[in-house]
Amino acid sequence: MLASARSDREAALDRRRVLKGVAASTAAIGLPRIGHANALTGAQAQRVRPGDPGWPTDAEWADLAARLGGRLEAVTSPLAECRAGDGDCADLVKNLENPYYIQDQAWATQTSGWVDGWQTSHPSYVAIPRDAQDVAAAVTFAREKNLRLVVKGGAHSYLGQSTAPDSLMIWTRDLDSIEMHDAFVPAGCAGRVDPVPAVSVASGAKFYQLYDAVTTKGGRYVQGGGCVTVGVGGHFQTGGFGSFSKCGGLGAGAILEAQIVTANGEILVVNACSHPDLFWALKGGGAGFGITTRLTVKTHELPDEAGAYRLTVKASGDDGFRAFLGALVATTEDAVINPHWGEQVTVSPDNSVSFAMVHQGLSAAQARRAWQPLLGWIARHPGHIHSVDGPHVSVKPLRDWWNFDDLRSRSPDAIIVDDRPGAPPGHFWWAGNAMEVSLYFSGYDSIWLPHDLLRPERQADLADALFRASRHYSVALHFNKGLAGASEARRDEARTASIHPDAVDAFALAIVADGQPRRFEGLSGHEPDLDLARRQRTAISAATAALRSVAPDAGSYSSEMAYGADEWQARAWGPHYARLLDIKRRYDPTGLFTGHHQVGSEMWSEDGFTRLR
Repeated sequence: MLASARSDREAALDRRRVLKGVAASTAAIGLPRIGHANALTGAQAQRVRPGDPGWPTDAEWADLAARLGGRLEAVTSPLAECRAGDGDCADLVKNLENPYYIQDQAWATQTSGWVDGWQTSHPSYVAIPRDAQDVAAAVTFAREKNLRLVVKGGAHSYLGQSTAPDSLMIWTRDLDSIEMHDAFVPAGCAGRVDPVPAVSVASGAKFYQLYDAVTTKGGRYVQGGGCVTVGVGGHFQTGGFGSFSKCGGLGAGAILEAQIVTANGEILVVNACSHPDLFWALKGGGAGFGITTRLTVKTHELPDEAGAYRLTVKASGDDGFRAFLGALVATTEDAVINPHWGEQVTVSPDNSVSFAMVHQGLSAAQARRAWQPLLGWIARHPGHIHSVDGPHVSVKPLRDWWNFDDLRSRSPDAIIVDDRPGAPPGHFWWAGNAMEVSLYFSGYDSIWLPHDLLRPERQADLADALFRASRHYSVALHFNKGLAGASEARRDEARTASIHPDAVDAFALAIVADGQPRRFEGLSGHEPDLDLARRQRTAISAATAALRSVAPDAGSYSSEMAYGADEWQARAWGPHYARLLDIKRRYDPTGLFTGHHQVGSEMWSEDGFTRLR
């Protein structure tokens, strides 16, 4: 955020100059650059598919399998069979309600598709590496054979980046080792960087594993995702927010070191002292720079307590709702823009506001006091309010926040347990995330809301924008996905990352999204309603436009933005995009790692097979 002493007009002009600069740099992508004469011009113009003359022979696939210790498989998809009218589709759809089942299938993805965008598909072959050397062998094979390459970890990419037909998939599922460190110093940084407590985690691990090791068993805090089935590697590379980000900071900002396999098959250890440019790109720039196989991130002292705060308020008509939104905005700064609070408040078209907040380091009484000024306003304006449910406040030791045994015994309704025969113990996911499993997206967009909007002279504008947006669709204000209110140490860490700078100065990330659960294009009896999806997409766009009226040049979170976003480079990374693109040219000159809205993907057709420039 620009300094508050500067005028809004000056700030807007500066932001537009940034956007024009990014647009100019991307327009010139196809031109040779000094020092990179071969960058992005050396690959063949068309990647090969099965049946093409250059497709690997059976003997060549067998040779790769031997190098991988037999961990190469041809992939078939029961979903594709069901689409063709074969297979046991009822059981399949039921299984696709379980994120762990999805993560056990090479062909499956957490999200089932996006209207007029992408849908779950399956690769031709999948390599299942045991270590970085296996990853390097598969990467080298893909590059030499001119194959479309995709990488799957937790398969949570809303933009479909971990799936592509006719491709070779590298599946990091079995890279899940975790090692705690009392005093970690990155390689080559001795005497330059102070040792700190940390954890090294292989990129295929899921957050339920990381939290179990670091917090439940280790008694430390590690910043990670809110959804426990998310894969560690992809989460950190795109930025990384969780329920307590205002306390723990940006996940990418906590990275101390990474092991990565680059497009030439080289295994690099990168940190602030070795390959610092690539290290910076990995901290929020997305998955287009290589395949991370191990990350080492800081851990922190564990706060004693954490809890939840639930409240639902429904206003009496539009006038009452406008008034209540004004009160909500006026009390937000003092209530939750601090390291204690996270999660979301949702503003809905039925003139209701629902609070699904979490807090750490507060007693139940302290959590109640935070929102008491807003409750006092409600008590003084009964004519504006139709009903109030809550507040409902709970507190527990934060060490037990992800403790499977404690959750199953004391909060069984909060979780869903993987009850498949033979499922490993400790598999659970939050009941609140259940709708997201196999969700077919109608639309999804986000916008960083600058802290400046909470200044007294801007509050009326923000409240009005929220009201106008809510006439089209529900708007969720994710307070944990904006670092205004975090400590300066956590914000400084985020400034060392390549995520859009707006994340550091936003008080929240506003998200407008919807979809249809357990819908699959082409699957009889389970097809999405495409007309409904397109109407929802239009309404979501209108709601987002209303929010942008008060933050016209604000960025979006690269993991949570519109599939068809214009100027997505600037929206996702702002002034960082030109530097990210230069690093991409140097470490992946042939564009081996590409996917929708990844750095450099504008070079390629939407399916990733044809070079455009």
